Amino acid sequence: MKIALAQINPTVGDFSGNAALMIHFAAQARDAGCDLVVFPELATCGYPPGDLLERPAFIDANLDCLHYLVETIQGIGVVVGYAERNPDNAGKGLFNALALFENGEVLFQVFKRLLPTYDVFDEHRHFEPGRACEIFTYKGLRIGLTICEDAWNDPDTFAQRIYAEDPVERLASQDADLLVNISASPFHIGKRDFRHRMLAALARKYAFPVVHVNQVGGNDSLVFDGTSAGFDTSGTLVARCRDFEEDLVVMDVAKTPAMASKGQIHPVATSDPDSVLAALVLGTRDYVHKCGFKQAVIGLSGGIDSALTAAVAARALGAENVTTVFMPSGYTSGDNYEDTAQLARNLGVAYRTIPIDAIFTAFVTHLSPNFDPAAPGVTEQNIQARIRGTLLMGLSNQSGALVLSTGNKSELAVGYCTLYGDMNGGLAVISDVPKTLVYEVCAFLNTDREIIPGRILEKAPSAELKPDQTDQDDLPDYALLDAVLKGMVEEFKGADTLIQEGHDPAAVRDIFRRVEVNEYKRHQAAPGIKVTSKAFGSGRRYPIAKTFRPLR
Repeated sequence: MKIALAQINPTVGDFSGNAALMIHFAAQARDAGCDLVVFPELATCGYPPGDLLERPAFIDANLDCLHYLVETIQGIGVVVGYAERNPDNAGKGLFNALALFENGEVLFQVFKRLLPTYDVFDEHRHFEPGRACEIFTYKGLRIGLTICEDAWNDPDTFAQRIYAEDPVERLASQDADLLVNISASPFHIGKRDFRHRMLAALARKYAFPVVHVNQVGGNDSLVFDGTSAGFDTSGTLVARCRDFEEDLVVMDVAKTPAMASKGQIHPVATSDPDSVLAALVLGTRDYVHKCGFKQAVIGLSGGIDSALTAAVAARALGAENVTTVFMPSGYTSGDNYEDTAQLARNLGVAYRTIPIDAIFTAFVTHLSPNFDPAAPGVTEQNIQARIRGTLLMGLSNQSGALVLSTGNKSELAVGYCTLYGDMNGGLAVISDVPKTLVYEVCAFLNTDREIIPGRILEKAPSAELKPDQTDQDDLPDYALLDAVLKGMVEEFKGADTLIQEGHDPAAVRDIFRRVEVNEYKRHQAAPGIKVTSKAFGSGRRYPIAKTFRPLR
């Protein structure tokens, strides 16, 4: 059987657009001689739909989309994810569903059994778990049809399983010839390789081919990398879509173990900086466009964070749609005048200079009459950041361009950022990228030619809000800071554990304190693009008012 893995980029709630995508890809698959085309989880409405699932009109439109697809796509079998109403009076009102249809008739339905509620997922909020777990025979193959998490509970892969049952095991016990898994599995560093190892292990364990089709694209903070894949009975990768773009590959699934499954293998990123850059570009492009914007405006400081943000924006939106603004003060070094202008030339983006000295003087005259320019305090430093943030928002109002804020994860974690200042913006592009990774991504950007000026990569990071200021005046070394933050935020380690691992005790306790007391800032931050296993945002739900401190 020839199966097309149709990796599409749906927009949440764009039912006509999503249907048009699927019709287009189904026609490609049919023209390639495929028997079946497989689309991702909740492809009709896009993932994650969130509380739009509480709107009856949204569910109606999603069902209308499914019915339109059933009536319109002819000459090929189709597997597609959608939301189905639960007819029972007990339980949640919806199922996360899958339909297999062909030539105007729905042949089989599956309801997702394992509903994740960890990290960014909250599917129990809206969906009822499916109950049946049965194979379906299609064109001579006994197919086990599953939805995303249903394949994520194998005891040989997960030492601590969070579900009592294993749908794949149950399907295998019914002598399934093939496992199909439709998915909306978001990207983070290392996720693709883990996902493929897990699926390959299932193929080897049960001696059946595995077809996995994942959504691609950005929806709010989440980026879906795609990399849909197929594995033969030995667990060998035999088909793979590209990462971070729409794609279609064909996999010829063997009908007996003695026959070899085969397919097309398309290239993917080969390093973490490569993957992170691609994720940032895709996430920025989709966020800006899906929210109805075309252009972006970015404040340049002469530092590496704003440089990376501008480079991402230029790739995502086109240089002609990006405006950069340099807002120097009396504390700005001469190098930064040159470096920001050179960066803008390298990127081909618009560049504007707006000095803030006169505005700053007006502020401090009224707020701090005894202000000493040689020794600005936190108040005066924050005023400078807020002037810049206000100017950027004003330019946004004038042009209709979206402000992209430029703070990294290290700064956001410890509160080294100013509310209503440098935190202003509609999207925090690199807010889940630790400072050390910022340097790695910029080095990758410069592989073929210098995009980020060398001096930006080499200079000591500085907010330049007072004379001779550097970040390390106020923060631990970034290598130490990022190591502790990874342990605390992504690996859930306590301060005592990190100290026992050899990190400086005073630094660890100080970092923990800073993270704890700055929760209120992060609750007011713009959404950011998730690239690590635990980002600040919807997947990390910490209270602001609390006294608990995670020591162990």
